[in-house]
Amino acid sequence: MREKIISFASQFGRYGYMRVTALVRANGTLVNHKRVQRIWREEGLKVPHRQPKRGRLWLNDGSCVRHRASYKNHVWSYDFVHDRTHEGKTFRMLNVVDEFSRECLSIKVKRKLTSFDVLETLADLFLAHGQPAFIRSDNGPEFVAEQLRK
Repeated sequence: MREKIISFASQFGRYGYMRVTALVRANGTLVNHKRVQRIWREEGLKVPHRQPKRGRLWLNDGSCVRHRASYKNHVWSYDFVHDRTHEGKTFRMLNVVDEFSRECLSIKVKRKLTSFDVLETLADLFLAHGQPAFIRSDNGPEFVAEQLRK
């Protein structure tokens, strides 16, 4: 009985003990579902959790298309990274990355970074590398500032 239950559980990974009971019964063995459940628990069998479906990168009307980089200076992305020193003081790093070449264009490190620092870093990069076609960022408080959106 154990071998049948284990073989059905491994063959049909998403089936629980009730479905396996039905399979064992359909195979010609009379068995109570409580016995299958007991064997199921003793063998440590579990149904794996469902993986969440991946969300779309845009809405149905196509209003927010996520551009994939197809050449250098096509799409830049930037975000903050937070860390602490060994003394417990926090500092932030502004990272700007070219998504096509995976080159880190800039890392600005300060205890406190503002939207002005983001503008200053981007202006320096525009002068050094030229203006990219698209810039991607999250919606953090530094990135939704009025000056930065302009």
